Amino acid sequence: FGSVYRGKLKDGRLVAIKRLSLDKSQQGESEFLAEVRMITSIQHKNLVCLLGCCSDGPQRLLVYEYMKNRSLDLIIYGKSDQFLNWSTRFQIIVGIARGLQYLHEDSHQRIVHRDIKASNILLDEKFNPRIGDFGLARFFPEDQAYLSTTFAGTLGYTAPEYAIRGELSEKADIYSYRI
Repeated sequence: FGSVYRGKLKDGRLVAIKRLSLDKSQQGESEFLAEVRMITSIQHKNLVCLLGCCSDGPQRLLVYEYMKNRSLDLIIYGKSDQFLNWSTRFQIIVGIARGLQYLHEDSHQRIVHRDIKASNILLDEKFNPRIGDFGLARFFPEDQAYLSTTFAGTLGYTAPEYAIRGELSEKADIYSYRI
């Protein structure tokens, strides 16, 4: 991961620029490429929209549409002065569920996000949620119940079968969503 900056395109649109830091193991490079591949292969109103990317020398930048209300965690944990009424809360919950349904069932290839948490849910000017940060996401084979893989994600949001045994399925995202 790296830092996120606000920028402005020549046409006046605000953008979020995610600058990834590359480490010596090149994990940052693989996360960058994974995120670009993943996000350019999907499109849904409840997923972030990648507008462009840069991979010039050591720079790895992802340019996304700007989300005025930032991330859900800032509101949940009181780091924002925003108050969400019940209707808006419901809208956010349903939007996240629709985004996950698209990833798990409706996209051309099943995708497991692996890091669903409040800080990866971005909110536009009308508080419509967008699932972001696809650096850990994985394409998931149609013919398998789960993948055996090394753990990646945020421990407090991770399904036990994935954290303990490395058994990854869409259920891991649903577990994270309910937290």
